[in-house]
Amino acid sequence: MAPPSTPAPPPDAPPQRPETPALSPESEALRTHYQRVQNDLLVQGLLRTDGGGPDAQFTDTMLARNFVRIALFSEYVDTGRELRARENPSRLRRWDDPVRMEVEFGDTIPPAQRREDRAAIRDYVARLSRVTGLDMSLTTANPNFHVLVLNEDDRAGYEPRLRQLLPGISDSALRAVMDLPRDTFCLVLANSAPGRPSYGRAVALIRGEHPDLMRMACIHEEIAQGLGLANDSPQARPSIFNDDEEFGLLTYHDELLLKILYDDRLETGMTAAEAAPIARQIARELMGGPA
Repeated sequence: MAPPSTPAPPPDAPPQRPETPALSPESEALRTHYQRVQNDLLVQGLLRTDGGGPDAQFTDTMLARNFVRIALFSEYVDTGRELRARENPSRLRRWDDPVRMEVEFGDTIPPAQRREDRAAIRDYVARLSRVTGLDMSLTTANPNFHVLVLNEDDRAGYEPRLRQLLPGISDSALRAVMDLPRDTFCLVLANSAPGRPSYGRAVALIRGEHPDLMRMACIHEEIAQGLGLANDSPQARPSIFNDDEEFGLLTYHDELLLKILYDDRLETGMTAAEAAPIARQIARELMGGPA
């Protein structure tokens, strides 16, 4: 009689992915709040995604004026204690080296949202690279531009990571991220490369609690601002660089601003007086006017 066979051991179960941590009441309250904000904006006809139309036409003169205001002025001034909203003249800021972008998600961001946001950012980076001619990629290899998608609970413990991502970050800039008020939807911080006027590192913060369209609007604005269009202007239209929230996604007008910014005839570090006449000439060419 044959000995009874030993049953084979059951196959190892696939490793279980840890579940996404539940949101805190504070984060849930923010999610509800921002959904209401988005609903209110949409009811008013804001957060447009059409890029502009016959109701929002602009001339080369308007384009050049908007460029100077958005690319050659700063939206905030660092007082040493805080980042205070105050427009002040600046110099031309942009990247002269390749932009290697990485997306970093907080632990409480669910997998489906991570996939959606990463794909959207990858497509947007490709679009920005085509528009500017700048070498841009989504990569984990030595990144210099980090996009952080964080819920309130994630951001609470991010101070050490921010100091790592932006060496030498000022206390006021750090507080701007860590003590983010509810009416600040998102922000970007960019530092110059050592000894150079060009950007060397940047961090964009996107609130994970935003509903899809508001989150995408933040991604569009903060990444584009992190390329050098650092200011807003109430006169810019159709544009995301305008605090009226009329347009949610990068417009054709904004693409032209980026084309001007990365035109070889401009030099990083130029003043407004130096850059303005060159910007006017480029704007005429882009709008089909005389060279």
